[in-house]
Amino acid sequence: MLESIIKMFSYSFLVRAFVAGTLISLCASLLGVNLVLKRYSMIGDGLSHVGFGALAIATALNVAPLSVAIPVVIAAAFLLLRITESSKIKADAAIALIATGAIAIGVMVISMSSGMNVDVFNYMFGSILAMNKSDMALSVTLSIVVILAYLGFYNKIFSITFDESFAKATGLRTDLFNMLIALLTAITIVLGMRLMGSLLISAIIIFPSLSAMRAFKSFKGVTIAAALISVFSFISGITISYFISTPTGASVVLVNIFCFLIMTLVGFIRRKKAYI
Repeated sequence: MLESIIKMFSYSFLVRAFVAGTLISLCASLLGVNLVLKRYSMIGDGLSHVGFGALAIATALNVAPLSVAIPVVIAAAFLLLRITESSKIKADAAIALIATGAIAIGVMVISMSSGMNVDVFNYMFGSILAMNKSDMALSVTLSIVVILAYLGFYNKIFSITFDESFAKATGLRTDLFNMLIALLTAITIVLGMRLMGSLLISAIIIFPSLSAMRAFKSFKGVTIAAALISVFSFISGITISYFISTPTGASVVLVNIFCFLIMTLVGFIRRKKAYI
């Protein structure tokens, strides 16, 4: 078993996937707690669809995919935030409008260019082979920026998550920090699409947070537990993917589902003991 693990880390593409994926999973879990509590959990799914459309256009134009996808998804995140704050359109409806529109554009571009090639397939379902050295360097750099920004503004993010009206009354620029969350989420989504795919990336935002909430009640406890669950799920998922040759994204999601069931059981047992 030890020899197999050592052999696994002899592949440079797997090492890149482990390093970048672990940091991206950590970013997704931290932001996921806030998004779930603010009832914006599906924003990850919507932005990933926008990312797919942007990547399809980049592939058709033969330009660097991330250089196109990152600004487009950031712009979409700000647009979603503006729509939900200043119009009668609800958040879920706005996400559905933008997501389906982006998918339609992506499919149209693909059909008019080279068709469904390997690159586009990888962006839809994820692939550990899709991450080269430059992608890893960019992913690691931006992931560290996201983590530092989250930790640096932790108290303010906590305030707008639980009582945005009170935070605004105390003079906090809630619109500015909502934009910050949208920005960090957009960056995380685009980076994660390389490994998880646009159809599964929202799972690593939602599942760790929901799992942590089954057994923990405090914001700090949920945040730490979500981070640990997310990192564990990614490392376990990619290891399972290597040993039994299953898709990386799907393997990570299935481990997340397993963790959700375990944490649900833990929460149930804790509540039972509290009544005894």
